[in-house]
Amino acid sequence: MRRNKSVEKKIALERIDILMTKAEQVFSKNKSLANRYVTLSRKIAMKYNLRFPKKHKRKFCKHCYKFLMPGVNARVRTRNGKVVYYCFECKKHSRIPY
Repeated sequence: MRRNKSVEKKIALERIDILMTKAEQVFSKNKSLANRYVTLSRKIAMKYNLRFPKKHKRKFCKHCYKFLMPGVNARVRTRNGKVVYYCFECKKHSRIPY
């Protein structure tokens, strides 16, 4: 039996937040575990039809879904009114207006 949908979505958002902060903490020691946390948080968001929280949205690549750490496996630049995230894992970039 399922609970109230608003309660489920609140719990799902908390889990996403926990997983993304853990991915940030673990990244320096174990990159594959950080990528696994990103995958799990995306699956939770898809299951409950949630928008990813804005503070976590730019922490992973939109093409290969790897956790991005600027300076380690990502390059962040500003260009023509946009923030450009370049992933060293899949060699793709995403542009976000600011």
